[in-house]
Amino acid sequence: MTILMIILAVVGGAFLSIQAAINGQLGSKVGVFRCAFLTFSIGALVTALLIFFFEPKHALTLLDVPKWQLLGALCGVPYIVIMVLAVQRIGAAVATVAVIFGQLAMSMLIDNFGWLGNDAIHFSTTRLGAVVCLGIALFFIYSSNKSKEAPAAETATTRE
Repeated sequence: MTILMIILAVVGGAFLSIQAAINGQLGSKVGVFRCAFLTFSIGALVTALLIFFFEPKHALTLLDVPKWQLLGALCGVPYIVIMVLAVQRIGAAVATVAVIFGQLAMSMLIDNFGWLGNDAIHFSTTRLGAVVCLGIALFFIYSSNKSKEAPAAETATTRE
């Protein structure tokens, strides 16, 4: 079951990259906030249908849970807006790896301290190695973007 959850998480990550690339293009044509609105509107509609047809009954409703847990819904808005802006400027790969770096760093803090009602999973040298590797990956992916931009800038300068 663990392997299946890891595979599903990887597939979810792939969909986020596809979404970022599409939204970057859409946002440049219709505007960042219109793009974000479309994303959340379609997402809300699809989720409502999934709830209606597939969600089992639960003892609590959204009105019964601790109110701070409802704040998680607000975290998606900055993500979508930032990605729509970032993908247009730095590309889908750099933006996605940067987001994953931020996710990894924050999730390790959440795990280590058991924040937000989660079980504590203490920081280790292996986890530190993962953060360092991802930081290095971000550097190399970003650097490869810069090396491709330099010849293009030189070509534009020589034409003038």
